[in-house]
Amino acid sequence: MSNVLFSSLPRRDQRHKGEQYLRGLLTAKGRRSIRNVAACLGDPTLEQTLHHFICNSTWEWRPVREALACWLGQVISPQAWVVRQMSIPKSGSHSVGVGRSFDLYRNQMFHGQQAFGVWCASEEAAAPVNWRLVLPGAPGEEKGTATGASGGRSSRHPVETPEECATTAALEFAGLHGAPLLPVVLDLPVRDPEALVRRFGAAGVPVLARVGAASLFTVEEPALARFGTGPLPVQRILDSVKGRRQRVGRFDPGAPSGVRHTPAVKVRVGLPGGTPVFRDAREGGLALVGEWEEAHRAPTQLWLTNMGGVPTSTLLSLTRLADRVGQDLADHGDRSGLRDFEGRSLRGWHCHMTLASAAHALEVLAASRRPVEGYFPKVS
Repeated sequence: MSNVLFSSLPRRDQRHKGEQYLRGLLTAKGRRSIRNVAACLGDPTLEQTLHHFICNSTWEWRPVREALACWLGQVISPQAWVVRQMSIPKSGSHSVGVGRSFDLYRNQMFHGQQAFGVWCASEEAAAPVNWRLVLPGAPGEEKGTATGASGGRSSRHPVETPEECATTAALEFAGLHGAPLLPVVLDLPVRDPEALVRRFGAAGVPVLARVGAASLFTVEEPALARFGTGPLPVQRILDSVKGRRQRVGRFDPGAPSGVRHTPAVKVRVGLPGGTPVFRDAREGGLALVGEWEEAHRAPTQLWLTNMGGVPTSTLLSLTRLADRVGQDLADHGDRSGLRDFEGRSLRGWHCHMTLASAAHALEVLAASRRPVEGYFPKVS
């Protein structure tokens, strides 16, 4: 695996340091800081060398991520790219991207970094292949600027919302040459469905994204013409079609048969602003997908997709991959060092996250009892 992963690095010493750092991430105890990585390799003097390799060296992390994505595409047969927020709490304020953010999964504010990972996901395993960090503006900073790649304030970048950050991270990888063209599962509530549809449609990328119950859409199915042409909230649209729900099976190891059935429905919709949906005609346009845990209560899962022609059961199978990602992040994320970078530069953060993602992939494959001999880099 290391031969593939580091093939883009131009110099032998860079490839060797990459293998050393990856080995250290896999074997260090406690936090995967550069100091602990160097110490676990049996040579504390490596700390300065590895720090330079991660924070100051000239190697490009993007080709390494592309190699990781292509390799995982062959190993785990992924079904989708899943985009998920990862909160990285920080006690200080000197690390790049630190600020007050909202944790989507704990439903609370926290102080630290807010990152979005793009995960290569199948039903059996998931590993991140791309990352993007939300860069909040500093107090007093002009609107439209954020911390640059050097960690200083000289570079000027548009300040992205979390939703824009997640979408950009996904589209960077969804059409990657050499990696499989897969649908994107955006596991965060979308506040601007029109912008989402426009960006993914223009890129020709299929997407499934969470939406809120108050989001507005027009009903486009002829059988529901009584709703007229005006926009309606998602909750009202789905409440009106409860009679069309079908029971869809989902894998559940806690169920007696191993499968649990839940009511679900799909409704063709349009955007209130009339934004055109760029799509392959086979995909069938926009649709809302609702799923109920209990038939007499409100739907618990609300999704928007530009794959309206895909069966409801297939779409819900794709949404389950978000649970797979969440489980693998909880089980292996801290052991591979995804939250452990302590430097101040954006470049260093990206370099560390690239190699920590490779370590995470190897941890997941080992835990799934796949044949992992030969995956681990041999470092003298």
